[in-house]
Amino acid sequence: MPKPFARRWAVPTCVFVPVKSAEQQAVLALHRTREGFVTERTAVINRIRALLTEFGVSLAQRPEAVRRQALSYAETLPLLARRMLEDLRSHLTLLDEKVAAYDRELEAQARLSEPAQRLMGIRGIGPLTVLAIVASVGNARDFKSGRQFAAWLGLTPRQHSSGGKNRLGDIAKRGDAYLRGLLVQGARAALHTAARHTDRMSRWALSVQGRRGYRRALVAIAAKNARIAWALLSKNEALRPA
Repeated sequence: MPKPFARRWAVPTCVFVPVKSAEQQAVLALHRTREGFVTERTAVINRIRALLTEFGVSLAQRPEAVRRQALSYAETLPLLARRMLEDLRSHLTLLDEKVAAYDRELEAQARLSEPAQRLMGIRGIGPLTVLAIVASVGNARDFKSGRQFAAWLGLTPRQHSSGGKNRLGDIAKRGDAYLRGLLVQGARAALHTAARHTDRMSRWALSVQGRRGYRRALVAIAAKNARIAWALLSKNEALRPA
């Protein structure tokens, strides 16, 4: 006889969206426009690699390698392919300039924002991330706790009930995917440099990596940074030195 099917219930996470002011919406539009240029830039880089592959040239996937090596192969291509490569390369340069200009604007907006400045001391959170957090949630008081904020971002594990036991699964990945991605990227930078620091946060990050592995350590760091950001915003406090 097959075993009875054990139902599993996922505990729902909060899915509400905090109300935003016109200024917050404008800052988020800056982020979305920049992200659109970044996505387009990645597509152009892939087109360059694909074009050169058609003629037996294989470039590394790193964008820096494509920028550095693409034109060096231009003379080996037929005239028509060379023109296409030059057009793609020119478009890539234009997109690089646009992304850099938006980076400068976002960094300037972060310097003008007092709440964003209060978050700047968190390791693994840079100007783009702090500005995105402030623009997305304001003073963060719409959330009852840092854990609720992390759950809204999809950075807390799903809970399942099976056979009378509660189990933790993968992260929910609900909520603001862009903001979640920024926090995970920052966590990656923080983890890569943790061995060079002796503060409590760095020691904790390395211990989590040792126990749970690299990927789960990134999520844990991102979730902790989200909770710290919520605490600073909701309590109108600045980060105290370690």
